[in-house]
Amino acid sequence: MTDLKIIEEKPINMSQLKDEIKSITKRDEELGFRTAKVAEQLEVVKIVKEKDADEIFAKLEKLNVPRIKDIHIHKIIDLMPTSMIELKNIVTGYALTVTNDNLDKILAVISEYTKKK
Repeated sequence: MTDLKIIEEKPINMSQLKDEIKSITKRDEELGFRTAKVAEQLEVVKIVKEKDADEIFAKLEKLNVPRIKDIHIHKIIDLMPTSMIELKNIVTGYALTVTNDNLDKILAVISEYTKKK
């Protein structure tokens, strides 16, 4: 087996992952077992369009919420919480403390895109 080196590690959301799998599918004739399973699961799950995901990411990043990093923003985009309880569950899953004002701001951004649908 070949030695693999991790060149870069960066978090992505599911819409970016779906796009990446499409490019892998174009490049390779056949997907590997794990990649095929992931692609299959991505077809079942409701995913935000990549354009919307990028807009949401930019807006959430502009909020400058303390302690919220890229990985947390991507998880929020993946799960698209519609209530304060859902958002708090996501945040507490990472052992973060975020003020209610900041949580309200995050929900306001998310609600712009959940009402579109």
